[in-house]
Amino acid sequence: MLRVLTLATLFPDTTRPNFGVFVERQTLGLAALPDVDLRVVAPIGLPPWPLSRHAHYRAFATVPDAEEWKGVPVARPRFLTLPGTGGRFHAMALRQRLVPLLTAIRRDFAFDVIDAEFFFPDGPAAIALGRRFGVPVSIKARGADIHHWGHGATGAQVRRAGQAADGLLAVSQAMRGDMAAIGLPQSRIAVHLTGVDLDRFVPRDRTAAKAALGVTGPLIVSLGALIARKGHDVVVKAMTDLPGATLMIAGEGPARSALIADIARLGLGDRVRLLGSVPHGEMPALLAAADVMALASASEGLANAWVEALACGTPIVITKAGGAADVVTDPLYGRIVERTPAAFAAAISALLTLPPDQSAVRQGAARFTWEANSAALFAHLSGLVARHR
Repeated sequence: MLRVLTLATLFPDTTRPNFGVFVERQTLGLAALPDVDLRVVAPIGLPPWPLSRHAHYRAFATVPDAEEWKGVPVARPRFLTLPGTGGRFHAMALRQRLVPLLTAIRRDFAFDVIDAEFFFPDGPAAIALGRRFGVPVSIKARGADIHHWGHGATGAQVRRAGQAADGLLAVSQAMRGDMAAIGLPQSRIAVHLTGVDLDRFVPRDRTAAKAALGVTGPLIVSLGALIARKGHDVVVKAMTDLPGATLMIAGEGPARSALIADIARLGLGDRVRLLGSVPHGEMPALLAAADVMALASASEGLANAWVEALACGTPIVITKAGGAADVVTDPLYGRIVERTPAAFAAAISALLTLPPDQSAVRQGAARFTWEANSAALFAHLSGLVARHR
């Protein structure tokens, strides 16, 4: 029996059902294997009082400290985050909070390995905890944890953690290269591809799916938090060169007001819809209705939205960020373009003019399965434990 302690600051809770949903899906897949016993520690960072009473954080008071989450035991300890410090004290505060918790957990769950599912602050804390409890540590890089936290005030902590880890995972070949570029040992970095539920994300009759959404004519969908890095403004501006098309953006975040201003300024109020946060269970219908999924990210690891769109038979238009080249390996799957409105408009227009067959597009997602994801993670963690003994 492989006893896994999964450490993930990126994990859903009742207040954020879509937050880290892919970490959740990966974790549930691993936990379901017959030779695995798994517990999750999903810390929640909070600023000191009175900032912790701000509306952004107040809802966390309703989240239990421990619960069964979809059949898996999950502890949700709070740890202190200090605004204005660039995150430099996050990992130390997390480690201090987790030492007594993991000591208590270990009394009846002698975990064999710590599986850190985000590089910062999870990674540095996991290394210290692994040494304290005498178990190997794996750290996975997903995107912003390297592109943002791997530089600046926290860069040295990320590098030290990566150099000390027993095993490293990257969501794409490009991410593996980005990790090596900041000084992490490339020989110890394995690519661990994400998965997609091919039974839920399936092609549908597009005309009927659009009608259910109240759409006629071409439909473009964009998914992701409303933050500058996701580039929704680029796709909005591209709509000025796509007459008759509708754009739906699923996501929420601080860039919402700026997007509303762009939509009004460009006269696109009748053709661009901000859907807000959409439950993940509703994504298959939305993606299957779309003629194109477009995402103008400045950086990514390997976006699950890319693969989910392909599974629905929907081609994608994306930037060369992260693992884009690992996904768009055939022109039938979509286009990789420059991060400009003109480039996005041209690529979307080409796909609308000559739409690829849905079943052919779906082949682009065939190798991204949760079964393969679980098997690869089990082999990786088991190998670390075997070498540690």
